Amino acid sequence: MPQNIHHAEATSYSCEVCEYICHEKQKLARHMKTHPGRKTYSSEQCNLSCTTKSNLEEHIKSHTGEKPYSCELCDYSCSRKSNLARHMKTHTGGKTYSSEQCNLSCTTKSNLEEHIKSHTGEKPYSCELCDYSCSRKSNLARHMKTHTGGKTYSSEQCNLSCTTKSNLEEHIKSHTGEKPYSCELCDYSCSRKSNLARHMKTHTGGKTYSSEQCNLSCTTKSNLEEHLKSHTGEKPYSCELCDYSCSRKSNLARHMKTHTGGKTYSSEQCNLSCTTKSNLEEHLKSHTGEKPYSCELCDYSCSRKSNLARHMKTHTGGKTYSSEQCNLSCTTKSNLEEHLKSHTGEKPYSCELCDYSCSRKSNLARHMKTHTKEKPYSCAQCEYSSSRKEHLMTHIRTHTGEKPYSCEQCGNSFSRKSYLVDHMRTHTYEKPYACELCEHCFSQKSNLMSHMKTHSGEKPYSCEQCDYSSSHKHHLMRHMKRHTKV
Repeated sequence: MPQNIHHAEATSYSCEVCEYICHEKQKLARHMKTHPGRKTYSSEQCNLSCTTKSNLEEHIKSHTGEKPYSCELCDYSCSRKSNLARHMKTHTGGKTYSSEQCNLSCTTKSNLEEHIKSHTGEKPYSCELCDYSCSRKSNLARHMKTHTGGKTYSSEQCNLSCTTKSNLEEHIKSHTGEKPYSCELCDYSCSRKSNLARHMKTHTGGKTYSSEQCNLSCTTKSNLEEHLKSHTGEKPYSCELCDYSCSRKSNLARHMKTHTGGKTYSSEQCNLSCTTKSNLEEHLKSHTGEKPYSCELCDYSCSRKSNLARHMKTHTGGKTYSSEQCNLSCTTKSNLEEHLKSHTGEKPYSCELCDYSCSRKSNLARHMKTHTKEKPYSCAQCEYSSSRKEHLMTHIRTHTGEKPYSCEQCGNSFSRKSYLVDHMRTHTYEKPYACELCEHCFSQKSNLMSHMKTHSGEKPYSCEQCDYSSSHKHHLMRHMKRHTKV
């Protein structure tokens, strides 16, 4: 236990292992974790040790089966207070906090408090170095970086400075070798909570969050919460400029661009405006010279996380993310996460105008254009237009004859990257597309789709001159030659 070393204007707490001294008890508790192997809270039923008392108490309930939190409106009970709070929304429609100034209802008290400031014009957070004031604490924290050069958290072990406290805490673990997050089902341990969450999916098949209203299981808590709104009809995100409301924060952000011309985040140092907050934060680093992302294997550092990920491939051969369900390796984490959905069948992105759903956000954005019939990309040499920029770029090659994608093994060139990918399988003999109903495998997805019609009996290709129909287009073309023979 920490000892009070003196009483003056504030109480001081000292570390029993080193000479560290601070004035806040929680800072001392956090510091104690920097000593390798120190596990403060241990379970008597198993070997698990936790860094916080609350985590241990939650774990102990897995041994006792205790469910102390009960719903007053039905028979539901659970082991976690947060689960009860989420359950209560099924009775209230998900909106428990209401504004007296307007009809807005929010799912959390903090969201309501932020909204009320839009009525009062309140700006309680002020900068001590200039006249800047704002309504949100996060905005003030971001503003302060313009005075400090963007680096407010520094490591005592090395010269690294970070823009956020969480980034510094993650970095400190690289010095101590601390792995505070342990799997309850095997010997796996890691330094990051997100890594443990990803590991747990290997035991559950990737689906850890389940809906009580239907059989849907999701790989992330946020996806489940989005899905639950489809049961309650909840639309907590409202536009302050018109009557638009929606169930997803991302949809509201996209809608707001219709009022602002697509640029909602502006730099105070120059005239640049960005469509996303993350793009603006990346741009601000060009003013401060900040390079918070460092390679652990060499002296490389950079201002963008994506640049570091790309650099790491120079050490690993380009494939750092692997699927545990199959042998696939990916160059980016997002590509692996997209691939994992092919194993789980998860389709978290849904169209609000029809029944369409898909596994990728980009596919949903592309689908939405089928409702608007929008084709903003036009060819300057002919009347061709497309809803997608990449389709236009591919079309332009029909005019230029360009074939930028070349095979390194035989020298063949192609106008499309997908053509090159398909071609490479003639060298590797890879057949990644497998039929779920028989043992056939194919090198191209289109071949699998054609094959599936042999199981369904579907024959969409019909002869206009006789009753012949076929499941394959090339079969129909071969048949048509019988009518044209002289």
